Amino acid sequence: MGVIIGAVLLVGGVVLFVLYPIIQGQWATLHRTSDEGTEADARKRVSLLALRDVEMDFATGKLDEEDYRALQSELSHAALKAIQEVEVQQKVADLVGSTATGSEALEAEIAAVRVGIAEGRTCASCGHVNSAGSNFCASCGEPLGG
Repeated sequence: MGVIIGAVLLVGGVVLFVLYPIIQGQWATLHRTSDEGTEADARKRVSLLALRDVEMDFATGKLDEEDYRALQSELSHAALKAIQEVEVQQKVADLVGSTATGSEALEAEIAAVRVGIAEGRTCASCGHVNSAGSNFCASCGEPLGG
């Protein structure tokens, strides 16, 4: 009988723990906050962590030299691309969020669109600048060219 009471109390505690934020009226916002990382931040972090893991695997003998060089080259390229994208996003955010004049903010947006066009990330239908590697527009769903 004691086991059943213990199990019921345990289940009740878990249910209360799961429902506590809802009972308190805490809801997650659907809007991005300034301290949230972007998709480019996530790609940068994953690429750098993967590079670290490849280095460790090579150092411990889990990878031979040929595989190590191939993985290191591929991951270094991906990390560099993600770092550059984060830097561009940060520059645009700094110009738009700072005491920039209207023309500086406009120039920053134009620069971002130009980079997107050069990389094939700007949607021809709606003009939305998509993340690197996107196959479809995040705004309207149209396929992206090239």
